[in-house]
Amino acid sequence: MKYSILVLNLCLLLTGCGEYAAKGAGEGASVGAVSGAVGGLVSALAFGGDPAEAAARGAVYGGATGATVGAISGSKVDAKIEEQRKEKAEKIRAKIGDDAFKGLSALVTCDYQDTLQNAAQAKLSKNPNYSVAGYWLEVLSYADQGNSDKVENLIPIVTEKDWDINSVAEARTSLI
Repeated sequence: MKYSILVLNLCLLLTGCGEYAAKGAGEGASVGAVSGAVGGLVSALAFGGDPAEAAARGAVYGGATGATVGAISGSKVDAKIEEQRKEKAEKIRAKIGDDAFKGLSALVTCDYQDTLQNAAQAKLSKNPNYSVAGYWLEVLSYADQGNSDKVENLIPIVTEKDWDINSVAEARTSLI
């Protein structure tokens, strides 16, 4: 199992926020302000009134409306992305178990104590996939801390436990 890839996926899952709503609001405000200003100017020229004042009002109304519409549109994209993140997170959780998943979440925030506690719990699981995930989580935690001695001591154990890994060299390569 390539647990280093799972860690990367989890990092990406945990760092998302409403970027499309903010981007949509900004773009909508810009387009709305320009459109509103042009509309106000044309309206004042066609029907009378102060063109500069009408353009300024139109820019304000258009900008506010455009920002709102852009934010709503962007938030729909954000919601879809969030739904996809949750689905991915649940797939990872199902594959490695709750303890290893909690440990990966702790590893992402560099909470090594919780990571190692969760790894120890996962290693005790009767589900062999969850148990292997616990061994990998322990290795990843020490690797992230730069503790190469612990990593080197654990790599042969992981190689023995993980039926997808055929050699110590392959296990080391999985860490990259």
